[in-house]
Amino acid sequence: MNKRKICLIVASEMTVTAFLKSQIVALGKQYDVTLVVNTQRSDFAEANDLPVKVIPLAIERAINLIADMLALYRLVSLFRQQHFDLVHSVTPKAGLLAMLAAKLAGIRFRIHTFTGQVWATREGFSRRMLKSMDRLLAASATHLLADSFSQRAFLIDQAVCRAEKLKVLADGSISGVDTDRFMPDSKARSDIRKQIGVSEKEILLLFLGRLNRDKGVLDLAAAFAKIAVKLPRLHLLFVGPDEGNLQDAVKSTSAEFVQRVHFIDYTDKPESCFAAADIFCLPSYREGFGSVIIEAAACGVPAIGSRIYGISDAIREGQTGLLFEAGNSDQLAKEIEQLATNSTLRSQMGKAAFERARDDFSTKRLVQAWLDYYDGLQ
Repeated sequence: MNKRKICLIVASEMTVTAFLKSQIVALGKQYDVTLVVNTQRSDFAEANDLPVKVIPLAIERAINLIADMLALYRLVSLFRQQHFDLVHSVTPKAGLLAMLAAKLAGIRFRIHTFTGQVWATREGFSRRMLKSMDRLLAASATHLLADSFSQRAFLIDQAVCRAEKLKVLADGSISGVDTDRFMPDSKARSDIRKQIGVSEKEILLLFLGRLNRDKGVLDLAAAFAKIAVKLPRLHLLFVGPDEGNLQDAVKSTSAEFVQRVHFIDYTDKPESCFAAADIFCLPSYREGFGSVIIEAAACGVPAIGSRIYGISDAIREGQTGLLFEAGNSDQLAKEIEQLATNSTLRSQMGKAAFERARDDFSTKRLVQAWLDYYDGLQ
């Protein structure tokens, strides 16, 4: 029997390697899978142990009418040549182009996964334009997925799509958490703390992700500055690329305590950073789910996050972590102080977070839900 032909479309290599690798490997065992990705590496599949065919295609992140129309034309041509049974896209730009192309090419099953909306924090014309693009994407798809229940509710409330068309797999998240990789690790904890000069007796507050304004990085720096004088054992570690050129602003905001603010620009072992932390913080203004929260949880680390869709799914408030109103650095400071000064509460929440990550968000469970979803499309 011939295997069903499936095409996955993503805009960047990182989306594949960070979030979709396990799903692609599992799909490759049951289906004839083609991966379309914005890469210049001819050995991308082999280098990442992906049992699929890879087709490089330039999909620019920013709006570029000429480049976008060319990508759309190439996708339509590819879909008409290959006669895929199913096309599945992830990330906004790839989703819009893939769903339009798949509809034009007559693909029967057209699936897109929403992982957060850029327009959620925009205003005026920019918000209306980007929102209309998501509505066009949704109208072109036959099936839609969201990576959190609160994001699903947001999209329905904003009239982006109909409720019956939009589902969430398992308990949410795009990839779950690899519990064989993310786990408590005393050696990694010691190594990272030695690297940045933080002793075991000190309390390490961690942010891991892209440093930009939408992630609430400056709010975290301001909150730290408010309580650092009362908490001399508290240190703050930022891990991730400085996309918004904010490192100087962070240092300026926390100038009096800058010796307790640390930066690691890049890591290919985020699990080590999570293992080193006592508290994880994600003060974002927008998130589809907040996968880093459950990665921290799998390492036994409680989290503090902004009360927005996506993060409110990843943190069970009062049990696995605490929530605060996005942008409110005073409230964030109070929540940090509460966890930093109460080791019993940190331990209880860390244990609950660990158990929830393993029970509800394991990669194995998410991958199986993805396979079951495909199998149910008849």
